[in-house]
Amino acid sequence: MTSIYETGHSKNVANFEDLISFCQGYGSAYNPVKEALKITSMQDALTAAREKLESARVLKTTYDIATNHRRLAFEDIRSFSTKVLNAFIVSGADKLAIDDLKGINKKIQGTGKKKTEAPPAATSEEPTPKSISTSQQSYDRQIDHLANLIQVLEQTPIYSPNENELKLQTIKDRLTDLKAKNTSHINAYTNYTNAIKERNKILYDPTTGLVQTSKEVKQYVKSIFGATSTEYRKLSSIEFRVVK
Repeated sequence: MTSIYETGHSKNVANFEDLISFCQGYGSAYNPVKEALKITSMQDALTAAREKLESARVLKTTYDIATNHRRLAFEDIRSFSTKVLNAFIVSGADKLAIDDLKGINKKIQGTGKKKTEAPPAATSEEPTPKSISTSQQSYDRQIDHLANLIQVLEQTPIYSPNENELKLQTIKDRLTDLKAKNTSHINAYTNYTNAIKERNKILYDPTTGLVQTSKEVKQYVKSIFGATSTEYRKLSSIEFRVVK
């Protein structure tokens, strides 16, 4: 599949470089009054756009990695909770404590409610805020449920399994790891979406963006060479589009 970077944002930046090259080729005939249309200003804008594009690309990778790490960390949380419950039941704990843990396990399993699955590893260029918000709530709830599970275990000293995976301290360590990976994902998402905003501003701002500047450059060239001129026809063939 062709990346949106190749057909969208990156294409706009590459085409803007072509636009500048054509304008340079016009020599002294290209002499706009507006500062943003001058060659040096456009070159500065091109450099800034490349930087913002690269920043968004790098932070997308960081976001994808954080997404995958969190998904893997939470992947077996339901089966793990069931293991803990079964170990707790045979530990000699009293019925009330067992019932409490069963209730927590049901919440972790999502019993009685439509399960909110973790999102797949990020493959599209930009995350969807609505889906991120929903999935984040799911991860937050699982963390809360596991913390409640630990509280029940702490209040039941008789729970002392031999299996390292099921020991109380191991479960606490796992909770700490889940919290850390969840926080890393949140931070990566914040950084990435901020980078997207910055990239989109320099490319698509309706007043100062590269796409708008390209329109004005074409209009200027049309004004000095004419609508049927070779100069304008070549320049007008360079396509730009707003990528949502």
